[in-house]
Amino acid sequence: MVKKDTSEENIEESTEEKSGDGYVEIKMGGGWYMTISLAHSDRFEKEYVELAKERGGVKRSRFNLNPTHVRMLGETLIKFADDNGL
Repeated sequence: MVKKDTSEENIEESTEEKSGDGYVEIKMGGGWYMTISLAHSDRFEKEYVELAKERGGVKRSRFNLNPTHVRMLGETLIKFADDNGL
């Protein structure tokens, strides 16, 4: 089995469509985007990270994440990808 060359340069070029202060949009194909943004809850007066699947400017599904867990999630996703040859 031949491994795909997925250097950091190739990944950044193909996945990051838009990014700015507290917002990243990753093109997934078929018109879908994964958005990652910082948000603030007025009700609880706390910040959180929102992961959403979006198409046509409409968020279809969302997941809110405590900011203290963001780095752990990222590192775990990288480990998962490495372990499974993704």
